Amino acid sequence: MPDPIRVVQYGLGPIGQSTVQTVLDKAASEQIQLVGAIDIDPEKVGRDVADLVGRDTPTGVTVRADADAVLADTTPDVVLHTTTSFLDRMSDQLVQCAEAGAHVVSSTEELSFPYDRHPALAQQLDQAAKENGVVIVGTGVNPGYAMDTLALMATGVCVDVSEVHVQRVVDASERRKPLQEKVGAGITEAAFAEKKATGTFGHIGLRESLLLLADGLGWALDDIEETLQPMVAERVVETPFLTVQAGEVAGIHHAITGYKTGEPALTLDLKMYVGADDPRDAVQVEGDPPIDLVIKNGIFGDTATVGALVNTVPLALEAKPGLRTMKDLPVPRAFATSALAAHA
Repeated sequence: MPDPIRVVQYGLGPIGQSTVQTVLDKAASEQIQLVGAIDIDPEKVGRDVADLVGRDTPTGVTVRADADAVLADTTPDVVLHTTTSFLDRMSDQLVQCAEAGAHVVSSTEELSFPYDRHPALAQQLDQAAKENGVVIVGTGVNPGYAMDTLALMATGVCVDVSEVHVQRVVDASERRKPLQEKVGAGITEAAFAEKKATGTFGHIGLRESLLLLADGLGWALDDIEETLQPMVAERVVETPFLTVQAGEVAGIHHAITGYKTGEPALTLDLKMYVGADDPRDAVQVEGDPPIDLVIKNGIFGDTATVGALVNTVPLALEAKPGLRTMKDLPVPRAFATSALAAHA
């Protein structure tokens, strides 16, 4: 049997903690092993990860703030990275992991297709990954799957494609508190406008999804139009974390369109708000043959983000070193023993 994949978790917010839970669950197969955990939060540092995630049996893995020391002491094969959405705030962490000889699978949204927004950083990361023989890749449910990779796979049986339209409706009332706050649930429309003006509010990664999809199809876009508007509650909506009154912001309506030869060729439409009606994920391909996919009730994002991260581990191990996107890796699939057989 091959040695288990040695994994370090970098960042222990809600998604990082859930990722740890999944890795610990899968460790029983002896195919993967959690060997380290990194976070700078003083309330987490020094605690066994089992205590942090509510498990009774200690793991022997203690949360530490010194990332260099953790990477040196544990020599991980892969780092699961979940710290922030913005690449320019944490690219040094990715380089740090690469220089330690570890592949990186990150939930950073801007990393999913960084060549447009951060070309210099993308070049730096690609160079660091290649010099150290590792892969750096950004993934998740969105971006990373629901509005880009899934749509690309939907075109895989078409002999011709003229348009692709993706729609995602998410009931944020079932999601974690940080996401509800991220979409502005419970704030006023005036506060929404102020947050929108910062350029860091709402869903991060929609542009990256559009460009990943266009790049995967080999399409050069003439123009891109993007809008971000509030979804206003028509009734009182209560979640386990907050209450939204009628007339307050319930969430976001974020849309982006890519034009080819002057016509809208790609559209991505995301509605994420508390109390959303008819949640779903849908992909419509105008082509030969036409494709019309609908995932009823939608993909539950918190679990799916963790799934995307963990399931990408064996794919990253098999990939050619460098900065990669999900279109560069094999077809996403559930983590299984057979998928790890090549790791020896």
